[in-house]
Amino acid sequence: MNLLEWHAALAERERRVVTWGALAAALLLLVGGVWKLGSAAAAAALRVEGKREQLAWIEAVTPRLQAIPASRAGESLAIAVDRTARESGLGEALEGIEPAGPGSLRVRFKNASFDALALCLARLQQQRGAVTESASVNASGEAGRVDATLVLRGH
Repeated sequence: MNLLEWHAALAERERRVVTWGALAAALLLLVGGVWKLGSAAAAAALRVEGKREQLAWIEAVTPRLQAIPASRAGESLAIAVDRTARESGLGEALEGIEPAGPGSLRVRFKNASFDALALCLARLQQQRGAVTESASVNASGEAGRVDATLVLRGH
């Protein structure tokens, strides 16, 4: 017995209940699908907006990175970190530079601009091939400002 035969075998009242129930279920599925699609589209729009903001920041920073002078020959990593931090506007935020192991430095910043810190690290990586082995970054209370302790390894 197929579905149509089963439906035809029902009493008139049961057929109406089954038909209306099937229509209600189909309508609920349709509304649920549209709702889910709408929320997925809204989430995608938020992600796209976030990516646009990141792209705008990268485009704004790129000329500054390209204008950075090349590193100086024979300059130690500690001197390069100090110079780059000062050129990035982090001179007052730089609290200390100390050895952290062979070829590594521990660098501390207090109440530093996060954007300037990111630029400084990008410059060190670009100019010196310095990599961040570990980082501890905490908000310092003021928007966009952080306290950071970084372990950098030069190449």
